[in-house]
Amino acid sequence: MKTTVLKFSGALFLFLGMVTQVNAQDIVGAWEGKLAVQGTEIPLVFNVAMEGDAYTSTMDSPSQGATGIPMDVTTFANDTLTIKFNQAGIKYVGTFADNTLTGTFYQGPNEMPLTLNKTVKTLPGNTALPTSDADLEKLANWDPTNYKYSVEDYFARPKARSFSFSPNGTYLSYREKDENKKNHVYVKHLETEEVTRVIEEKEELIRGFGWANDSRLIYVMDKGGNEDYHLFAVDVDEKNQKELTPFDGVKVNILNGLKEDKDHMIISMNQNNPQIFEPYKINIVTGELKQLYKNEDAANPINGYEFDKDGNLRGFSKLRDGVNIDLYYATDGDNYEVKKQLSWKDTFSIISFNYASDNPHEAYVISNLDSDKTQIYLYDLKEDKVIKKLFSNDKYDVSSLGLSRHRGYELDYFSYEGEKRNIVPVSDYFKKLHQRITTKFPGYNYSIPDVTDDESKYLIFIQSDKLYGTYYSYDPKKDEFKLLYNLMPNLIENDMAEMRPITFKSRDGKTIHGYITLPQAALNGEKVPVIVNPHGGPQGIRDSWGFNPEAQLFASRGYATLQVNFRISGGYGREFLESGFKQIGRKAMDDVEDGLQYVIDKGWVDKDNAAIYGGSHGGYAVLRGLTKTPDLYACGVDYVGVSNLFTFMESMPAYWKPYLKIIKEIWYDLDVPEEKAIMDEVSPVFHIDKIKKPLFVVQGANDPRVNIDESDQIVEALRAKGVDVPYMVKYDEGHGFAKEENSIALYKAMMGFYAKHLKQDVKQPLKD
Repeated sequence: MKTTVLKFSGALFLFLGMVTQVNAQDIVGAWEGKLAVQGTEIPLVFNVAMEGDAYTSTMDSPSQGATGIPMDVTTFANDTLTIKFNQAGIKYVGTFADNTLTGTFYQGPNEMPLTLNKTVKTLPGNTALPTSDADLEKLANWDPTNYKYSVEDYFARPKARSFSFSPNGTYLSYREKDENKKNHVYVKHLETEEVTRVIEEKEELIRGFGWANDSRLIYVMDKGGNEDYHLFAVDVDEKNQKELTPFDGVKVNILNGLKEDKDHMIISMNQNNPQIFEPYKINIVTGELKQLYKNEDAANPINGYEFDKDGNLRGFSKLRDGVNIDLYYATDGDNYEVKKQLSWKDTFSIISFNYASDNPHEAYVISNLDSDKTQIYLYDLKEDKVIKKLFSNDKYDVSSLGLSRHRGYELDYFSYEGEKRNIVPVSDYFKKLHQRITTKFPGYNYSIPDVTDDESKYLIFIQSDKLYGTYYSYDPKKDEFKLLYNLMPNLIENDMAEMRPITFKSRDGKTIHGYITLPQAALNGEKVPVIVNPHGGPQGIRDSWGFNPEAQLFASRGYATLQVNFRISGGYGREFLESGFKQIGRKAMDDVEDGLQYVIDKGWVDKDNAAIYGGSHGGYAVLRGLTKTPDLYACGVDYVGVSNLFTFMESMPAYWKPYLKIIKEIWYDLDVPEEKAIMDEVSPVFHIDKIKKPLFVVQGANDPRVNIDESDQIVEALRAKGVDVPYMVKYDEGHGFAKEENSIALYKAMMGFYAKHLKQDVKQPLKD
């Protein structure tokens, strides 16, 4: 602390701390700099504040979408600022001079120079653009309130959900919502019925959780939707809670739970390089990490690891030249050699090793190397040859199989998705179980979310296009089903709309599949307004049959919903998928338009009352539809959609960068003049003058996939030409809204927007 000495009329006055206070005001504020990490610049911001006589600070990592991370220690003395974040092993020490902090950033054993300059802390994007909450509420009020079901009925989270048994069947875990819409994790002892809240959800959402062993649970959280997931663990009695991966700007993926090693699991992280992931064995009690393999070639990174049930790394797939994939396999357990050289378009995926076989190199694989549709084979990885083709379908890709660990890894079933999900039983045991479930619940889809290790308790989930979902427990010894939980008992099945599979021909003769959800008025012969809803992705993603809260909400207001699995969608074979490459915004959009024409020709919908709505790629399709065919749609809702393919390519997360060549093969390559011209053609931001119908834009500020600048660009451009564009931005969300209150606000505003811009004469019953 400095001392200032002043003389007044011979008297000495000591002003302790006055100069320090001046420096304190200088040091308070936002300090921005860039770390150079292996050739990549990572922006960091420290936000320093004073509370009384003490300093506090938070840290932002804008490139990772992380904001407001509280620091543990903040001091300023002798012109030196020191900030510590103990859990992440982070420290910054900088000397203040000339309004600059010059110092060193420490993380673990690493030391990196970091100079910080004072800046003005701002929220992401242009904060002058979003529509006020009051004006969004006025928009929502266009939707009448005299419906039997409210928006909350469809989009309020179930009171309880995400049920699972502990491996030994002693406990049942689940999430339960409180009065503040926080979804905490509870554990119920199935014999004593004692209930314990083991994980409290606070500001950040619990993005997922599960059992690591009989007495410990794991869960993951990120910061405000930035998708940098951290791993946490807690005991069943709420004790020994620990953040296992406290590393800022690092994303965790769970690769393998280890049934045979209950204190460990296999994860991957991009800790050493933001662009690539490496595997670690982590102790779920202590957090101790052991790196299992190095992924050091950022230009040709490993993009998939194959571990067996004991945690041994048996093989991996490695990207080569950005578009090819080499499959490495260790025949002796130690030395990895290339077994297959594949294109990234090829499918050859190990589902599981065949632990029922004496041959340790025998595995179940999904492959399309010899067929258009993926098929399941029994394969010898050492000899690199097919042992036996096990299952295929002529029309659809085969997706998975089921094995029973309890019965010596017996093969139980195959599954694939056609118009609906199909399960094909194999073992005698599962044939009986399948028959029992389908007899009990005819016409419904079922899945088995969980089963105890000894198969004495099954968790059965039942769903249909009209049923949100119910959980049953099943005791095979007693042959007894018990209703465990109805997720949405307020939504009566008979009041819900039917989702119909449809098939039609595109304008160039391709067979296209999809779904139409029709309100009662359409079934009565009226032509109703329709919401055209292209899916996200777009590659490899598809719409599916089942309960869709959006489609049901729309139907309750008298709107049909059209979902088209346009070319590039997954599940229909390689040729169909690849026919959509370089066709995003072009023939893929043609398919959507042809689907709309199909349902118009069927007499179901009013051709003058079609809206288009979608998220991510679907949001892009909205913007593209309003510019490509400006007279086709009456209005559009763009939800976290791409508006500019050039900036989309530039702003993707670091861990997407190794796959840029693949992304360019799917979308477009700006380095090819012909394709650059197409990018200009299909980037909606360059064709704003063609948009003449109302548009509602929705964005999460922390979105790491579709940067907020994408939405800002379209809003600014449209407003510049005098168009009134409602713009909803949530600053605590990422790629899609995860918080219940935000989702409900979105759908209320959306329904008001539709009510305002779609002609609607269908009358709805009053709420009971």
